[in-house]
Amino acid sequence: MNALLEVDGAVKRYGAVEALRGVDLRVAEGKVHAICGDNGAGKSTLIKLIAGVETIDSGTMRLRGEDLRPASPTDSLHAGIATIHQDLAVAPRMSIAQNIFMGSEIVRRVVGFSILDKAEMRRQSLSHMASLNVPLTDMDAPVDDLSGGQRQAVALCRALRWNAEVVIMDEPTAALGVRETETVLDLIRSLRDSGKTVLLISHNMADVVAVADAISILRNGRNQADLEGGSVSADDLAHLILSGAGTEVDIQT
Repeated sequence: MNALLEVDGAVKRYGAVEALRGVDLRVAEGKVHAICGDNGAGKSTLIKLIAGVETIDSGTMRLRGEDLRPASPTDSLHAGIATIHQDLAVAPRMSIAQNIFMGSEIVRRVVGFSILDKAEMRRQSLSHMASLNVPLTDMDAPVDDLSGGQRQAVALCRALRWNAEVVIMDEPTAALGVRETETVLDLIRSLRDSGKTVLLISHNMADVVAVADAISILRNGRNQADLEGGSVSADDLAHLILSGAGTEVDIQT
């Protein structure tokens, strides 16, 4: 497999606690790769290293074969990796377009003055929404009026605005109902269909089985199993995680 993102022997310590003990990861381009594990497995720490929230103690990371060693989330974003956190980090009282272009507003010069090009930001926001098959047309609507799934779409469009090629989604369906969960899963499928690579962290095994092309299971800071999407049911996946079985499983994707 030609991997877009590679992690080899990742180690991360917090004082005497070794959160990662030599984790490996291979993520194929244009796929949904789920990272699963019980609480304390190390999945959040691994994602923090890739997202630039934490720095790796030892081991290597590569993106498209180039060394990846972000010192901050901004470094990861500039490298092409965007993280959609569980809280989404949206501004509810601001419009959809304002949220999508937050920190990267488009300006134009008028009589020597720089002013926000609101029309262009609305146009591009609508284009990003359309690329995700989201039926929202009023880019001036406040995010506060949107459903949970629609807010996920706004956060994803912001990642598209930054031209991210890898999108990390941390528990994207937590606290959502059945209908909103399906909306988010459709967003993930749309991202994949557009050629983006998605790293999905989720405790919901039904969601993982529904969209993942590959699944990596961590346990106690180590690799437990690498599985192909479609090779296990949600119940089997939950059993692997909870029982600790499958340590010798290594089905390369």
